Amino acid sequence: MWKIAVGFVIFAALGIYVISKGGDKLDMSGEKHGADAVHSEPAKADAPAAAPAPAAAPAAEASAAK
Repeated sequence: MWKIAVGFVIFAALGIYVISKGGDKLDMSGEKHGADAVHSEPAKADAPAAAPAPAAAPAAEASAAK
């Protein structure tokens, strides 16, 4: 029983430490949907910029090739 209490104290201390180090950058409001959601791709320093996808051939040209 005492192990549960010690584990809880350690877990709570770790949580308080993480929250105090995060400061105002932590968002504890949960999931966001709609206009509040922020969607950003993580930047990779060693990856080249993605090239745009090639345009698909029109259906008329595809059927004329047969």
